[in-house]
Amino acid sequence: MYDLIGDIHGHALPLKQLLAKLDYTEKNGFWQHPERKVVFLGDFIDRGPEQVEAVLIAKAMVENNAALAVMGNHEFNAVAWTMPNHDKPGEFLRPHTERYLRQHQIFLEQVIEGSTLHQEITDWFATLPLFLEFPGFRVIHACWHLPSLKILAPFLDTQNRIQPQAWPILGTKGTEIFEAMETVLKGLNIELPSGYGFDDKDGNFRNEIRAQWWELNGLTYRDLAMVPPSAIEQIPHIPVPNDIVPGYQSDKPLFVGHYWMTGEPEPLTPYIACLDYSIAARNTKSLTKGKLCAYRWQGETELLRDRFIWVS
Repeated sequence: MYDLIGDIHGHALPLKQLLAKLDYTEKNGFWQHPERKVVFLGDFIDRGPEQVEAVLIAKAMVENNAALAVMGNHEFNAVAWTMPNHDKPGEFLRPHTERYLRQHQIFLEQVIEGSTLHQEITDWFATLPLFLEFPGFRVIHACWHLPSLKILAPFLDTQNRIQPQAWPILGTKGTEIFEAMETVLKGLNIELPSGYGFDDKDGNFRNEIRAQWWELNGLTYRDLAMVPPSAIEQIPHIPVPNDIVPGYQSDKPLFVGHYWMTGEPEPLTPYIACLDYSIAARNTKSLTKGKLCAYRWQGETELLRDRFIWVS
């Protein structure tokens, strides 16, 4: 059986507290359970105070068969930050702009950019699969979107990992392949009707919303929008076309992270759970203290509220 753990974002102490609460113990240099395994949902780094330790805990568990993990958008970005862009000599697949540096700087300072440890960690990130499929459930960081997964399939190996030669292709903005990667790692974006837009949490103007893609069709842009509360009134109450939101074929439960949920953890639908409950929020101006959240899966085909376990 499996314990699924959401976005850690460099918070090693809550991770250890959560593992202990799940009855894992640290022996022989890694956390383990006699009967269960962890599945990490990605986003190990950025924002938190103990990023290297958090990664090394997860890495040791995976390497000792005590855990599995999928890639989050922060791991993808961390690898792309280190990869030269051969089409633009002197640049990298993830441009070293002020904005991107600000998002990644704390990790670079903690790991010491360019160090052997930095290389070791990003090499490990590059081996993480984009998704995992088990007989009883699925795991992906942000969005189970079959059209995007079909586009990406030729660039993945048999274990759903990015093939080494595919990184430059997947990291090139403006392509169908790049957009597919963005969707599975960051969520489904929907363009707003002409004349509408909003400012995101970083002050950038956007004319598209990140959508609650798991909801049924027939809702409005505002119903589906995942935007800051201050921006919600800017999103129109206009129905979204029926073919925009894919929904989810509920043949088995799906676990995702990424979305910075708040409140008491519960399933999004009977078949979908988000396990990102904003552990990094305590490092922001938010008045809501975040949680590091897990789901203890026991084989059920419909998700249960009492299987969520967390520390805050």
